[in-house]
Amino acid sequence: MSESGSGKGSGLGRHRLVALDSNVLIYLIETQGPLADAAAHVIDSIADAPKQGSMAAIGLTEVLVGPARGGDARAFESMADALRDMPIRIVALDTPVAEDAAWIRGALGIGLEDAVHLASARAAGATAFVTNDRRLRSIPQLEVIYLDHLVA
Repeated sequence: MSESGSGKGSGLGRHRLVALDSNVLIYLIETQGPLADAAAHVIDSIADAPKQGSMAAIGLTEVLVGPARGGDARAFESMADALRDMPIRIVALDTPVAEDAAWIRGALGIGLEDAVHLASARAAGATAFVTNDRRLRSIPQLEVIYLDHLVA
């Protein structure tokens, strides 16, 4: 599969289940500007059925580490609540996901967290993975779509 084209919304329309990298939610929650707007567009498209969303459980850790690092329990709980309310299915790290992640990591030479994200996306049945991490590339059954390609 190929990388996404340019233009807001391109690449997402043909996918029924879209998996998200944690950086998409970090842009949405912690920033402003075109990338935050693109992240909001992705979440809005998932909230509008029939499109569905998923994210690896490790993504929750990556998103919540900021407030945890700052020792801000109130911000941590607020962010955790917001994440629980999003229309995104969280995919647990089980044996089949771990095995697929090992194959992905071995084949692509990427970090463990990124391999778990991609394996979790495939396990959920996603056909697209939205990220802004240029180290990640499309793999069989999963198209990588860069968030900045969704910016108008």
